[in-house]
Amino acid sequence: MEIIDAIILGIIQGLTEFLPVSSSGHLELGKAILGDNSIPEESLLFTVVLHFATALSTIVVFRQDVWGILRGLLQFKWNEETRFSLKIIISMIPAASIGLLFEEQLEVFFGGNVAFVGYMLMITALLLYLADKAKDTQKEVTYLNAFIIGVSQAIAILPGISRSGATISTSVLLGVDKTKAARFSFLMVVPLILGKMAKDILGGELQFESEQTLAMGCGFIAAFIAGLAACTWMIKLVKKSKLTYFAIYCFIVGCIAIGFGLWG
Repeated sequence: MEIIDAIILGIIQGLTEFLPVSSSGHLELGKAILGDNSIPEESLLFTVVLHFATALSTIVVFRQDVWGILRGLLQFKWNEETRFSLKIIISMIPAASIGLLFEEQLEVFFGGNVAFVGYMLMITALLLYLADKAKDTQKEVTYLNAFIIGVSQAIAILPGISRSGATISTSVLLGVDKTKAARFSFLMVVPLILGKMAKDILGGELQFESEQTLAMGCGFIAAFIAGLAACTWMIKLVKKSKLTYFAIYCFIVGCIAIGFGLWG
C-alpha cells in the first residue's frame, strides 16, 4: 500500500467514522477506487488500525466524560457512572460475540465487494430516514435499550452499514434523546475497538511487514487528526441537523457503488 493511498484512506476513515455514512463502507469504496489489491486479512488489518485511530480521537474529545466514568467507578459505589458503564458493557455483548464467533467469515466482506457495500448503504439510508421521522424526547438509555443498540452495532460490522448511523438511529427510534444517543454511540465503541486490538496483539495477528509499517502509521495519524475534527463537528451537528440529509447521501453513494460494482 502506498503512503499517499494510506493517508487518503485515513482521512476517509476519520471523517466518516462519526458521520452516519459508514466509515467501513467508504473505506472499501476508497480501496476499490485506489486499486488496493490487498488480501482480505491485510485489508481488515488496515481497517482495524484506522478504527483504533478514531477510537483514540473519541477518547480525546470525550476525555472529560471518560475521566468522569473512571473516577466514578473507582468509588466502588452504585452511582450514575457505574450504571452507565454497565450499559456500555451490555451494548458490547452482541458485537463482541459476533466478532469472536464469525471473525473469519466476516473477513470476506472486506475484500472490495463494492456492490455489497452499496446495498448496505441503502439499508443505512432507510434507518436514517426512519429515525428522522421519530419524535425527539428527553429519555435516557435503559439497560434493554443498550442491548438492542448493541445488536445494531453488531450488524454494523458489515461494511456499508454505518455504525454511528445504526446505533444513533436505533436509539432515537427507541425514544432516546438525540444528544444522549450520539454520546452513547460514540463512547460504546471505544472499549470494543480497544478489546479487538488487545485480542489481535495477544494473539499475534497484528504482524506488520516492514514495507507496510510506514504506510499504516501515516494512515493512523491521518485518521486520528481527521477524527478529532469530525467528532467535534458531529457533536454540534447532531443537535441541529436532520438525519435525512445523510440518508440522501447514503442512498446516492449506494446507487453509485452498486453500479460501479456490477458494471464498473
